[in-house]
Amino acid sequence: MKLFNDLNANIGLLKRVFGDDAAVIYREFDLKKLNNLRCCIVFINGFVDYARINDEIMLPLMSAEKNTECIESEIPEFIKSEVITSSQIKSVQTCDDIVNEILNGGAALIIDSVSGALIINVESYSSRGVAESSTEKVERGPKEGFTETLGTNVSLIRKRIRNPKLKFVYKRIGTLTNTSICICYINGIASQEVIDNLMQRLDKIDIEGILDSGYIEEMIKDSIFSPFKTIGNTERPDSTAGKLLEGRVAILCDGSPFAITLPFVFLEYFQFNEDYYNNHIYSSIVRLIRWIGFFLATSVPAIYVALVTYHQEMIPTPLLLSISAARTGIPFPSVVEALGMLFVFEVLREAGIRIPAVIGQTISIVGALVIGQSAVEARIISAPIIIVTALSGITGFLVPKMNAEIVVLRFLFLVFSSFLGLYGYIFCLMGILVHLNSIESFGIPFMQNIASITIEDQKDMLIRAPWRYM
Repeated sequence: MKLFNDLNANIGLLKRVFGDDAAVIYREFDLKKLNNLRCCIVFINGFVDYARINDEIMLPLMSAEKNTECIESEIPEFIKSEVITSSQIKSVQTCDDIVNEILNGGAALIIDSVSGALIINVESYSSRGVAESSTEKVERGPKEGFTETLGTNVSLIRKRIRNPKLKFVYKRIGTLTNTSICICYINGIASQEVIDNLMQRLDKIDIEGILDSGYIEEMIKDSIFSPFKTIGNTERPDSTAGKLLEGRVAILCDGSPFAITLPFVFLEYFQFNEDYYNNHIYSSIVRLIRWIGFFLATSVPAIYVALVTYHQEMIPTPLLLSISAARTGIPFPSVVEALGMLFVFEVLREAGIRIPAVIGQTISIVGALVIGQSAVEARIISAPIIIVTALSGITGFLVPKMNAEIVVLRFLFLVFSSFLGLYGYIFCLMGILVHLNSIESFGIPFMQNIASITIEDQKDMLIRAPWRYM
């Protein structure tokens, strides 16, 4: 609905929209030096900087004098261009525009006999300051992490890529929350097809509220029933800037400290920003350790159960005798032991995340020492399965981006191995490889460069080549 020429009618229109919301402030006043012109400033308590309202709006308006050459109809333009000192001011004509701007921290100046309003940006939210990322800590590299404020996050990226080709496109999603998001990409490096595809998917989102970037990630991803994510996420501005320089697109969401990046390929699970800050030899060794850790985390329980249950002849005799002695008196088969211990490990890990940090260490000690040792001494489980579970669980933390996927793969391999031994493990591995090669991320093959044997494609896969060769 368009605004009226009458100040009282416009105020009544806004009051019908906001209802009895006591947080919405209506400040009416008369401009004595401008023909007693009646005005009203509308804003939300707690969303604005009161000092800026006083200094940039109220004080200039109260002290403004009408220009002798200014006619009555030009007073609004005179106020906009010569009176209000704010650097961010614009005119709107509809009630929807006013409401949206007020909800985003703006102050609406409504003037009598004018069918429009001036929106002055005086937002001031309570927000967390820039601090180190809690989920992606590094020994060497920038310590800054994203916050919940969209403007701050945009500035953290702009600070790292000071180039006019870096583009920011703003959109709003959520019929009730009206959440602001920002699409970031470097013009000329990012694929225009990927950008167009992303915009189409964002336009199709129909949801009442967006409270975190995870909502967007799930609603625009490819292969929604796949356990593997086809969209990355990070809490670090330097990682986001690195992805943008590689031609990817980033999405920042107001209220979320996590940026999502796309397209996302399998190799990115094993690439960390610290790899590019340290010596390439050390970084290559650490990356190889991650690949080995991924294999151990997903396959050790399955291979152990397969060997102990079906392929005892493949185990060296001294080791087989040791395992057999340790399993003497155990009432459960190996697969039940493995499933039970992996379940207990996931329970302890989840509990360690949710409980206060002060007693988190206590839970770890109780879980690892008391429960494990007592279970072995009571002959409920065998000692080898404790070692297998611990090895599988600890190596899983080498690839933190893949925690959820590792848990799924670990249980899948274990179940198949319990039925068919090593053959079941191989069949499951073949099925997963087929699935990985069948999915895409915004038109990019998920397993890109994995099967390539060219030197160019191997420079940043299993190892990290020196910068001068990259």
